[in-house]
Amino acid sequence: MSKKFKTDSGIEIQRVYEPTNIKAEEPGKFPFTRGVHPEGYRSRLWTMRQYAGFSTAEESNKRYHYLLSQGVSGLSVAFDLPTQIGYDSDHALSEGEVGKVGVAIDSLEDIETLFKGIKLEDVSTSMTINSTAFILLAFYIAIAKRQKADIKKISGTVQNDILKEYAARGTYIYPPKPSMKIITDIFEYCNNEVPKWNTISISGYHIREAGSTAVQEVAFTLANGKAYCKAAIAKGLDINLFGQRLSFFFNAHNNFFEEIAKFRAARRMWAEITKQLGATDPRAQMLRFHTQTGGSTLTAQQPKNNISRVTLQAMAAVLGGTQSLHTNGYDEALSLPTEEAAKVALRTQQIIAYESGVVDTVDPLAGSYFIEALTNQVEEEAWKYIQRIDEMGGSVSAIEQGFMQTEIANASYKYQGAVESKEKIIVGVNQFIEKEGTPIDLLRIDDSIRKVQSEKLVKLRANRNNDEVNQCLIKIKTAAREDKNLMPFVIEGVENYATLGEIAGALREVYGEYHG
Repeated sequence: MSKKFKTDSGIEIQRVYEPTNIKAEEPGKFPFTRGVHPEGYRSRLWTMRQYAGFSTAEESNKRYHYLLSQGVSGLSVAFDLPTQIGYDSDHALSEGEVGKVGVAIDSLEDIETLFKGIKLEDVSTSMTINSTAFILLAFYIAIAKRQKADIKKISGTVQNDILKEYAARGTYIYPPKPSMKIITDIFEYCNNEVPKWNTISISGYHIREAGSTAVQEVAFTLANGKAYCKAAIAKGLDINLFGQRLSFFFNAHNNFFEEIAKFRAARRMWAEITKQLGATDPRAQMLRFHTQTGGSTLTAQQPKNNISRVTLQAMAAVLGGTQSLHTNGYDEALSLPTEEAAKVALRTQQIIAYESGVVDTVDPLAGSYFIEALTNQVEEEAWKYIQRIDEMGGSVSAIEQGFMQTEIANASYKYQGAVESKEKIIVGVNQFIEKEGTPIDLLRIDDSIRKVQSEKLVKLRANRNNDEVNQCLIKIKTAAREDKNLMPFVIEGVENYATLGEIAGALREVYGEYHG
C-alpha cells in the first residue's frame, strides 16, 4: 500500500488535484476568501510589527525607538506576567517574574515612560493583554489625552480575548461572566469614544501554541468570536458597528499550504457567521487579522535554522492575506530576542515585501487546484467543530465542560508522539542533529528589575493624592456592583495614579477569582 500524505491537521493530500469546486470570487467582496481589499498589497502593505517589551518601561522605550527607526510601521507591546494577571511589581506573587516575558507596567507613570517621544496619533499600537486589557487601554487613553491627541484618531488593538485564556493559556483573573461583561464594556466605550480602536483581537495564536491543529485553531477562534458577538448583541450593541472593530490573531506554522488555506477558509467562514448574526455592512463581515510566526515551532537546537522557519511562515501569512505581521527572532526558544535577532526578523518581512514580488498581484495562489481544495477541506472540518460547540451551548459552555482543552491536549499529545517516533521530522531536533551547538548571545533579564519597579511604586504612593485614589477605587467597585460600564471609572482611576494592581484587586473583591 502506498504511503499516505497528510497535513498537520490530518487532512489527506491527493497525488494531484483537478479543476473542480473552484468558485470565481473577487477580492474584496463577500465572502472575502481572496482577501478583504480589492487591491491586496498593491495599494498598501501589511503593517510590519515587532512584538517587543522587556525589563522596564525605559528599556522597552529604547527598543521601540530602534524598531521605528528600522522601518516597523506599528508597535506591539509584550507585558510581563504580573501585569497580565493584575499584580503590581511589589506584590509577593510577582517575585521572580517582573520584566521577564515582557515589560513591567504598574502605573500611568510607566506608560508615560514606555511611549516617551512617540506620538500616539502617528503610530498604531497593539497590546497583547487580556484580563487587564481594560486597565492598559485606560492607561493608553490617559497618555493620549496628555499628549493632546484626539482620542477619536488614535488607533491600535487590545487583545482582550479572555475565552482563549480559559481554553489554552491561563492568564485569567475573573470568572467567565464578569470577564465577558468587561469585554463588552470596552466594545461599548470604544464605539462611542475611540472609534478607530480595535476592541478585541480574537486569538487563535495561543490555541495553536498550546498544541492545537490548524483546523482547531480556526474552529475554536471563530467559535469564540461568535460568542463575543452574541454577548455584545445581547447588550444592545449593533454588529454593523462593533463588528468593524473586531480583529483576529492567528499563528503561522510550517505546513506551508495548509496555513495559507487556513487563512482563506477563516475569512470565508467569518463572513458567513457574521451574516447569520445579522451583519449587513460588508466591513462588519470582513475578517481582518494579525499573524505571528509560530513560537512553538522554534528550536533551541541549531537556533539559526529558525530564520528559515520564520521565513516560510511569514510567506504563508502574506500569501494568505494578513493585515499585520510579526516575525519571531531566531533566538526566542532560548530567551527574549536580542536586538540583532529582532532586526533579522524585521528584515525578513521587508525582503518579502520589497524583493519577492509576491505582493504584486492579489491572492496569487487563487485557482490552484490544491489550495482551493485544501481551503474547502479546512473549512469543512472546522464547521464540524463549530457545530459541536454550538450544540454544547457555545464557547463559554464548551470551555466550562473542558471540551476545547481536551481536544487541544489530545492534538498536542498526538503531535509529540509523531515527533518522538520520527514520523514527523524536526531538523536539528530528531534528525540532522549536531553534538555541540554554536553558542549565541542571549538577552538576559535579572531580578533587580523588581527592586527598581518597587522603588518607583513607593515614590508614586508617597506623591499622589491617596484620598482621591481610594475614592476612585470605591467608584470602580460600585460601578461593578451596579453593572455600569467600567471604562470611565477606570480611566479616572489611572489618571489619579491608581495602580494596575489596585484596580484589578478592587474588582477581585467584587467578582472573585476563577480557579478553573
